[in-house]
Amino acid sequence: MELRHLLYFKTVAEELHFTKAATRLFISQPPLSRQIKELEEELGVQLFTRDNKRVALTDAGKYFKIEVDAIFSKLEESKSMVRQIHLSVSGELKIGYISSVYQSDLAEILKAMRTAFPFIKTGLFEMPTLTQIVALEQGKLDVGILRAPVLSEKLAVKTLFFDPFVVVIPVSPQKFNTSKELAAFLKKSPFIFFNKEFAPHYNDKLMEICKRMQFTPDITHEANNVHSILQLVEAGLGVSILPLSLKRQYGHLNVSFIELEDIPVNTEVVMAYEQRNRNPALKWFIDHYNS
Repeated sequence: MELRHLLYFKTVAEELHFTKAATRLFISQPPLSRQIKELEEELGVQLFTRDNKRVALTDAGKYFKIEVDAIFSKLEESKSMVRQIHLSVSGELKIGYISSVYQSDLAEILKAMRTAFPFIKTGLFEMPTLTQIVALEQGKLDVGILRAPVLSEKLAVKTLFFDPFVVVIPVSPQKFNTSKELAAFLKKSPFIFFNKEFAPHYNDKLMEICKRMQFTPDITHEANNVHSILQLVEAGLGVSILPLSLKRQYGHLNVSFIELEDIPVNTEVVMAYEQRNRNPALKWFIDHYNS
């Protein structure tokens, strides 16, 4: 049995007319009838009933048509996937990331990817978690580095690491010997933070930490990225509570990072991507990032 036998059968089964099927297949009717006869003999069943007026599928033919349709559907899907993979190798990998991720890690993985996929282009898009989720669902991003939770049934999520929070204040010789002293200082300080609508989960974490320290933060200034928040802190306009991993990225700024050892609240940094995306560069990125 060859693929052409299945194609001939499928066409006749759709047309229920040998002449029309032969026209669609760009062959004459006698060879088509002969091919169908060969297929029936190989299967040992009659697929069509024929008389001078009509052609009809037998029960075996009806079942076989369902199976053949599935085979051709799978074949088309495979052809589409092969084209997608081919284009991906020399196409573009679109990566979303939050402003608080350590960008040197991204730079290192992109250097290594250049060796594995020398013809691929990479697009980097800094955007908040909620915006990334929508972009990933719509196929505008291939992968995102963001903070949990990722509440989407369409996306697969992989944990990268858990990030504890620290207090960030302008550089000062002041020391805090106890958590109560730190809480008293923060209670009197203006806070710089993300807008609640911009980063609702982040905002919830801030409120949880402050409640544990028994005060409500006075959020005086708001910004939409970590760099701006830290610059405002450095300028002496207030304090903030941010993930510890930022110390590695922004250690050159004139700010102090004070760890909250008695408050085990953290944020989960994750990677998210559409599960059906077969881009080989995406698979490589997922396997190698943070490994």
